Amino acid sequence: MQPTEPHRSQAPDKGPDKGPPVSRTDRLRSIIRHDLPSSLVVFLIALPLSVGIAIASDAPVLSGLISAVVGGIVLGFIGGSPLSVSGPANGLMVVTAGLVAQFGWRATCLITVAAGVLQLILGLSRIARAVLAISPVVVHAMLAGIGITIALQQTHVLLGGESHSTSWENVVQLPGQIIGAHKPGMFLGVLVIAIMVAWRWAPAKLAPIPGPLVAIVTATIISVVFPFDLARITLTGSPLDAFQLPALPEGKWGAFAVSVLTVAFIATVESLLASVSIDRMHPGAPTNFNRELTGQGVANITSGMIGGLPIAAAIVRSSANVQAGAKSRASTIMHSVWILVFTLFFAGLIQQIPTAALAGLLVFVGIRLLQPAHIETAMRNGDLAVYLVTVVGVVFLNLMQGVLIGLVLAIALTAWRVMWFRIHARSAGDEWHVLVEGAATFLSLPRLTEVLASVPAGKTVNVTMSVIYLDHAAHQAIADWQHRHQATGGVVHIHGGVHTGHRARRAMDDLIDAEGPETAA
Repeated sequence: MQPTEPHRSQAPDKGPDKGPPVSRTDRLRSIIRHDLPSSLVVFLIALPLSVGIAIASDAPVLSGLISAVVGGIVLGFIGGSPLSVSGPANGLMVVTAGLVAQFGWRATCLITVAAGVLQLILGLSRIARAVLAISPVVVHAMLAGIGITIALQQTHVLLGGESHSTSWENVVQLPGQIIGAHKPGMFLGVLVIAIMVAWRWAPAKLAPIPGPLVAIVTATIISVVFPFDLARITLTGSPLDAFQLPALPEGKWGAFAVSVLTVAFIATVESLLASVSIDRMHPGAPTNFNRELTGQGVANITSGMIGGLPIAAAIVRSSANVQAGAKSRASTIMHSVWILVFTLFFAGLIQQIPTAALAGLLVFVGIRLLQPAHIETAMRNGDLAVYLVTVVGVVFLNLMQGVLIGLVLAIALTAWRVMWFRIHARSAGDEWHVLVEGAATFLSLPRLTEVLASVPAGKTVNVTMSVIYLDHAAHQAIADWQHRHQATGGVVHIHGGVHTGHRARRAMDDLIDAEGPETAA
């Protein structure tokens, strides 16, 4: 960690909206010119996504809108990332659906509150950056596994059926569901996916219009114009009826505690990683991670207390906010105001949306979580096994088990790389070549001394060092062998050094200097 890091994380937030002092008039002009249009763009993206996430979570439809309102307003005022937009979490859809099935909706709200309290404690403890120590390949695989699970579940809904409780059942039952698919619903769901895919090539004049809005509105209009027999979103009660207080679970306290940890972990990781990504997209000051985690905790406490879904920073909405030109927190706050106004006065319009159309949107969102760039990175760094094992564990076991298995494998692989050692000696005419690779430590002394002793006396030996670490014991063993071999009339040339690790490089330099330049090529 850099010496200035603690100071940076404890400094007051100086986001893009905290630049040089400006007059109120100039600030108001900036909000009207930049933040107001951005807030409308984010609102139009967040609206269908919030509804879709609530449905996929088996939660009340309006709970998604409640969490979107709370996330934008609370994090807009007190969050540590001024331009990120928080709301119902994509990564928690599958987990929330399982919690609702196990505990019921009101107990799930209590889990959200408890997870928020845990986030608040972590944020106030100023250890938010510790979350970033998790292996990125495990996080990417976790998101990919969640995306695959969402896509499998929502494909059944798109085809006119219902999702099953496990991914394995969704896979096994998929062929039969395809054969018996509801044709109009399947058409609308596929149409939504096609519009979302094609919208990246939209003309410049149309590109600012959010693709999800275009897709859902188009599918809804078609479903209304043509006499299709379709399942549509159903709202029970008024928006005010959606506000529900949390309730205690009926036993299962061990599972309740694990659920709180799971929600807090995923929401925290998703939020902080989204903040890191958003920092790369604008020139302003970076996120204050402790403040952001504290704000996320307050938002989840508030959302759970009034019947909302778990909240996290959303990369889709946040990136749209930055790309639309947002300059301050006003955009995040105003987008929630628009959602609140819509929820109070126009919630009835939601009931015109076909469930198959929202399922198509969620299938697209799920597939987007499976990013080829992450797979390429895992392959390039030798972490493909960790990626695949984590994905399979998340999809076919559960999220926490999959992540824990991935973390254990990543730690084991790192330990293996740190401890891996190889030495190989072969003759080439009158000379011998010795290759030393990996971490040369006292643990490798038996193999190291055995191979060096196998080199015949009096021969010319070329030793190529390609090690990441060389401790004193291995250094001494090589030096002793070099002395003995030269005493028999042999010649030792030491080539190369280390790829990383200043200690190993310094040790090899000392060894070469001690023996004189005639021993080194």
